[in-house]
Amino acid sequence: MGNKITLVGAGLAGSLLAVYLAKKGFEVNVYEKRSDMRKGEVERGRSINLALSTRGIFALKEIGLYEEIKKIAIPMYGRMMHPVEGELMFQRYGKDDTEYINSVSRSVLNMKLMDLAEQYENIKIHFNNRCTGMNLESGECHFTNDNTGENFSVTADTVIGTDGSASALRMEMLKLPGFNFSQTYLEHGYKELNIPPAQNGGFRMEKNALHIWPRGTFMLIALPNLDGSFTCTLFHPFKGEEGLNSLNTKEKAAEFFKKYFPDSLSLIENLEESFFTNPTGNLMTVRSGPWFYKDKVALLGDAAHAIVPFFGQGMNASFEDCTVLNQSIEKHGTDWKKVYSEYYDERKINTDAIADLALENFIEMRDKIADKRFLLNKQIEAELFKRFPDTFVPKYSMVTFYRFPYSTALQRGNIQQEILDALSEGKSSISEVDFSAGEKLVKDRLSAII
Repeated sequence: MGNKITLVGAGLAGSLLAVYLAKKGFEVNVYEKRSDMRKGEVERGRSINLALSTRGIFALKEIGLYEEIKKIAIPMYGRMMHPVEGELMFQRYGKDDTEYINSVSRSVLNMKLMDLAEQYENIKIHFNNRCTGMNLESGECHFTNDNTGENFSVTADTVIGTDGSASALRMEMLKLPGFNFSQTYLEHGYKELNIPPAQNGGFRMEKNALHIWPRGTFMLIALPNLDGSFTCTLFHPFKGEEGLNSLNTKEKAAEFFKKYFPDSLSLIENLEESFFTNPTGNLMTVRSGPWFYKDKVALLGDAAHAIVPFFGQGMNASFEDCTVLNQSIEKHGTDWKKVYSEYYDERKINTDAIADLALENFIEMRDKIADKRFLLNKQIEAELFKRFPDTFVPKYSMVTFYRFPYSTALQRGNIQQEILDALSEGKSSISEVDFSAGEKLVKDRLSAII
């Protein structure tokens, strides 16, 4: 009993989870509202590149796909800062070249996950089938085939919703007493643009970096692609004299970029045209819970906890959901109520934490990384990490290069920030910092909560 599973959504998390489940012998039917992206055009303008890091890599290794994905990933060793005027500045992410994040195409990764899933005889992906609801008591899931218009229902031993931030299954669970839900939009939207490859097929900027143009309340970023191009994304408030809503002519858009991102003008392809052709995206945080109902249904990934993209953890967090759920199945088998309860208890506190961390990192990326005090703190942070590698681990490293629980990274990161601020107060260079005082602060504040 309990061996037939319905997944709603064949995106990144759904395709990965299908493989995890198939490897355990489950019969998995995946219903996806979109057509098969491997057979048509991939939607442009909403495909923010993904930053694959340790948590996501761990999951890909578990299903045997990492070596294949590594071939299509570009290492990014740090941030390349683009000031309005002056020289470029590079800020390394990790302690050395062994610590980096990977720029990966969302669509190519999704297609490779689907390819792997379909190698399993016990996985079937059904495209163009939109979930329209679910009977939470009987476990019957309802769909409409968007090609034929046919309405149909399927039953399984349990259902898992991996259908993204606009989840149809979560909409059904909203009807349950005690189910909590919040959806919070940033005042910023995003617009995707493109920097094409150089004429010789090479890169027109540093290949192995995430490029950032920080401008206080807004920013432009660019991530490298294998073909030599960069996917650029402008994150900018909707309102205001120069807000997205006010940049309503090609002339205004061109003037805005000339004023704030002058070095990008010669790089971005068809700026004025693309600015108005490509859609404007919204940025929101979704929190919900509990993510399951009895043994009938559970939510995973963005369906349960969508976050803004500023820590590069959306996909990595969803992949870690799959890892944790897989571990719960190993412990409890097909006792789905126990599986889902344990999975939820472990993940909820951590997905709430990464939602907070992502919002914090947006402020850091757009504003603080060009600040002298911030840069001094980064130098102090690196020195403390060198002196106390088991106790003082930078917050960014805890999230990106380790598998510390996100809640631990948030808690320890806040304490470490207080230590850094205390050590840098009134200082203009690292040579002025009292590291004996730093040692005492680290031992007093951090040693007890390892």
